[in-house]
Amino acid sequence: MPANRPLRRAAAAAATALLAAAALLTGTGTAEAALPTPVSTATAKSYLAALTVTAESHTSTYDRALFPHWITISGTCNTRETVIKRDGSGVSTDSSCAAVSGSWTSAYDGATTTNASSFDIDHLVPLAEAWRSGAWAWTTAQRQAFANDLTRPQLIAVSASSNRSKGDQDPTTWLPQASYRCTYARAWVQVKYYYGLSVDSAEKSTLTSLLGGC
Repeated sequence: MPANRPLRRAAAAAATALLAAAALLTGTGTAEAALPTPVSTATAKSYLAALTVTAESHTSTYDRALFPHWITISGTCNTRETVIKRDGSGVSTDSSCAAVSGSWTSAYDGATTTNASSFDIDHLVPLAEAWRSGAWAWTTAQRQAFANDLTRPQLIAVSASSNRSKGDQDPTTWLPQASYRCTYARAWVQVKYYYGLSVDSAEKSTLTSLLGGC
């Protein structure tokens, strides 16, 4: 795997995300885009086989502030507000881009709400997990691109309880409801592959098993 691939891709991610978000946030009303669909199971398997397998490192030096997130995407809309609009149904926003109506269903646990503030925006591959898997060596600009990536299936609106239950765990120790596990595994592998992040041996074993059952 070329060593400079994460650098090139992370730099391109920010520009791509801004273009996608600008299209999404044209006016108010219902969302005009959907959560990015992960790669196929076959592609995820090939990506997983290509990932570097190594123990996690630099755990003690992680700081969430090293990943600038919820940046301005378009007008008054930041990343969180963009995902809230994208992942809801019948979403309307006010002049400050806050969702004032709509409904949301959490893919992680099936919880539903009509109150956007009760949902969190999850980094599917957690920021701390990314740090331990190689992001410790990135620039701040690369980490910002990762933390605000609207192009890959890396950001998703989910119930606060499921997001906080997950924390910074990888699929070895935390998984969403059974009906979403294949999608989750495919997305996880896609994000790690795109950004050139590593997996540890237990993580790879779990992902191999999950994808094998999809």
